[in-house]
Amino acid sequence: MAQQKTEKIRQQELRQPDAFQKAGADARDWLMQRQKFLAIGAGVLVLGAVGAAIVSEVSKRGEETASMQFGQTLTVLDRPVTGVDPADPTSTESPFATVQARDEEIVRSLAEFRKAHDGTRAATTAALPQAKAEFRLGKYDDSLASLAVFLKGVPENDALRAGALEGQGYAYEAKGDYANAITSFEQMEKADSGEYLAGMGQYHKARMQILQGKKDDAALTLSKIPTDHPNSAAARQATERMAVLASEGVKVPTPAPPPAATTTDAG
Repeated sequence: MAQQKTEKIRQQELRQPDAFQKAGADARDWLMQRQKFLAIGAGVLVLGAVGAAIVSEVSKRGEETASMQFGQTLTVLDRPVTGVDPADPTSTESPFATVQARDEEIVRSLAEFRKAHDGTRAATTAALPQAKAEFRLGKYDDSLASLAVFLKGVPENDALRAGALEGQGYAYEAKGDYANAITSFEQMEKADSGEYLAGMGQYHKARMQILQGKKDDAALTLSKIPTDHPNSAAARQATERMAVLASEGVKVPTPAPPPAATTTDAG
């Protein structure tokens, strides 16, 4: 029975969005926001020293050029794969023969773009979808290298940071490096993940503890998720995982009830 429950949880996890699923769409969102910013900035009078103004203008033009080129490069993510994606009758390019062929082209085109526009925000953002393709190709070290570039180049409050840290944890997990995977997932939990990934850092940490044979520690980690992140996907998955551990004879702490909402006395 425990094995059946474990397999059920595993299948549910496989149906969840992977660590990089939103990378392409989020990169496009960033691109649109950046272009809007540049359009607004073009109408602002630049004050200060002439030299600083020239440097600023060159920098803005470089970013604008990189942004436009990035948008063109990202179209490779939308090219269909024969037998996998529906055909696009409006496309002027032939579909890829295999998923692997598309991933290889994604890596090639994004690596070329990053080299040509090194130092721009667009080049930093491009490292994230490149890491996704590298991960799917089984090139875990390359994926980690791309993620390191992205994480180093974006601010701590970047909206894509939590997803990148999750991807970093997955790559370490694929290499069997559970200790570093836990470190990545702990950092992910501290990042501003939003509703999409709320609590998943703790959940992934518990998974690593289970793989390390530390099931008691995993049970304790899981038991905190429903309280810390009530009504989240992570809380539901944690509850299911705790049931599996309990069926295996692991003593699972009872999750504390979420704090009650406080009300203000109007009188």
